[in-house]
Amino acid sequence: MERFTVKAIQNMLSDKQISAAELFDLYSSRIADYDQSLNAFITTDIQPNAAYMSDDQDQESPIDSALTGIPYAAKDIFCTQGIKTTCGSKMLENFIPPYDATVVRRLKKQGAVLLGKTNMDEFAMGSSNETSYFGSVHNPWDIERTPGGSSGGSAAAVAAGLAPIALGTDTGGSIRQPAAFTGITGLKPTYGRCSRYGMVAFASSLDQAGILALSAEDTAIFLESMAGFDPLDSTSVEEPVPQYSQYLEENIKGKIIGLPKEFFDGSLGSAYEALIAESIDNYKKLGIVFKEISLPNIGYSVPTYYVVAPAECSSNLARYDGVRFGYRSQNIEDLDQFYRTNRQIGFGQEVKRRIITGTYVLSTGYYDAYYLKAQKVRQLINQDFARAFESVDIILGPTTQTAAFKLGEKIDDPVSMYMNDIYTISANLAGLPAISHPIGFVEDLPYGLQLIAPHFKELNLLNLTHQYQKVTDWHQAMPRLLKSSEDND
Repeated sequence: MERFTVKAIQNMLSDKQISAAELFDLYSSRIADYDQSLNAFITTDIQPNAAYMSDDQDQESPIDSALTGIPYAAKDIFCTQGIKTTCGSKMLENFIPPYDATVVRRLKKQGAVLLGKTNMDEFAMGSSNETSYFGSVHNPWDIERTPGGSSGGSAAAVAAGLAPIALGTDTGGSIRQPAAFTGITGLKPTYGRCSRYGMVAFASSLDQAGILALSAEDTAIFLESMAGFDPLDSTSVEEPVPQYSQYLEENIKGKIIGLPKEFFDGSLGSAYEALIAESIDNYKKLGIVFKEISLPNIGYSVPTYYVVAPAECSSNLARYDGVRFGYRSQNIEDLDQFYRTNRQIGFGQEVKRRIITGTYVLSTGYYDAYYLKAQKVRQLINQDFARAFESVDIILGPTTQTAAFKLGEKIDDPVSMYMNDIYTISANLAGLPAISHPIGFVEDLPYGLQLIAPHFKELNLLNLTHQYQKVTDWHQAMPRLLKSSEDND
């Protein structure tokens, strides 16, 4: 089965090789054929009329938007008017929003067609997509393994060719880690670059909407339409949005990439280190200069994150009590039992764990000892990056510690699960843009490389990744699930 890039689909639509309706039907058929093995989608078959409208528009006039008729998937954390939005939770199992998230509305305005809502860790809390109320998502490279989380459904859908591109969210690595585990490209933009309005909140100072795609070029095409200031979002930043796709071919010779010694301390497996070394050699051939740097406080990222994020989660999820919306239990005798039962049944184990942790660190007597101290360390991490970017353009490092692990392997060990984000969390704490792109395989499992840039320098990330993908073909590798289906055919 051939996977189509967004760029290829644009050309196919423009040349009348396929209609938007035929394209929608093609991907709907793929979802029906393959998603029983992956469980990547929660809701499907939701916008066929939009595809037919795109075709009608084409008949009247040439395609006036780069995204007209382009199908995409969206993580089930983005509100979609009239379409169920569950956040992977029993608490919101039947919630139908009356409005669209800003990024969804912008894509709709540009003519993009929503294929379905993808599975995710409950309320975006997890690194393996095993905390979803709707069941685990499976990795198309090995269905016994995790696709990563929390945007694992979006990652699996793109990797398996069930959608050409998908929206995800990244709070501590939830786009980049799944991208690495599934062999695709994943971008977390600068905090404030894409509107958070209509994106159900987990940790408000960390969450950011982003993209999972087959290539940097596809990512650039979608980011142009998604990004930009939104008066409905108080955290949105009024910063000009470049036409990213128009500058991907800019010369990168002489760019300086920093290699943090803290990221290369010997803790990675030798095979992964060899892939990174090979990638560095490829970048050097493109004219990139490398320099060793230090991020001395980066080792505090994980403990800092797991104080700040649960604290914000505790506050954001307080609204889910079954009164206005959310799961509501029946035959309750008093108000206290009503609240307690709704939240006990409506939330899964990991969400409850983080709510309890967050409530604890915000409580009287512990706020200064934990939350306030974590915010101070967060500033130290931010300052480390600021100093590093005085002498380098980009920072390079691993995306994950290992390749995708087996489902069930870490679900009962929260600390081990949390350490999956050890290389990605720092970018969220500092609000920096970061991208993961595939760099090769070990024992038939994909690995990714992470690039981090200064604030609002997404173009640098896309430019470098695009140039890398022009001289390598790791991003074109087909998952085992698709190869097996071709053999059967």
